Amino acid sequence: MNDQETGLRARLVTAGVELLALEGVHALTLREIARRAGVSHGAPRRHFATHVELLAAIARHGFGELAAALARADDALTDTGDTSRGTDRDPRARIAALARAYLDFAAAQPGMFDLMFRHDVLEGSGIGLRDTSLPLFETFVRLIGEVGPPAGVRPADAAAALWANLHGLAQLRAWGSLRLASGSDDVGPQLEAALAAHLGSELR
Repeated sequence: MNDQETGLRARLVTAGVELLALEGVHALTLREIARRAGVSHGAPRRHFATHVELLAAIARHGFGELAAALARADDALTDTGDTSRGTDRDPRARIAALARAYLDFAAAQPGMFDLMFRHDVLEGSGIGLRDTSLPLFETFVRLIGEVGPPAGVRPADAAAALWANLHGLAQLRAWGSLRLASGSDDVGPQLEAALAAHLGSELR
């Protein structure tokens, strides 16, 4: 693939990312992405074999942004040396920081967040999203293993349950349902409850 082809692929992905932020997943048609990228409506087919492949490339961009956001949250916890909840490398404090960053990403980029986890839409893309997303999940598994999940629960199962809880909070907040149930869009209390439920009480 030459530089021009690589540049056009990147332009199509960028156009999709921008369109997603403005109008959501439903707007990501090949024709509209091509129009926004300033190319003919048939151009995407020359660089992405299927519509799903282009959507997956857009989602992979989102996973890269999520990974960067989680890394910044983890680095910030270390840099500040915040000992209010233990040492700056305390795994529980790191899980809490990563979980908060995950929820913040979902709130800041709802369209991208929606697309990234639509495996029913993205399956079979050939892009290898699992290779991009799995390391993020494995970070939670490793940290939960360091904390020690509740007795009889595997770290991978505790991580999956916590992730499902976080994802549910993000979706309910986006839909306005969390406000109806709790009276607020602040997910802080629910995050604390989720951490306690999946990791046990803070003082063990």
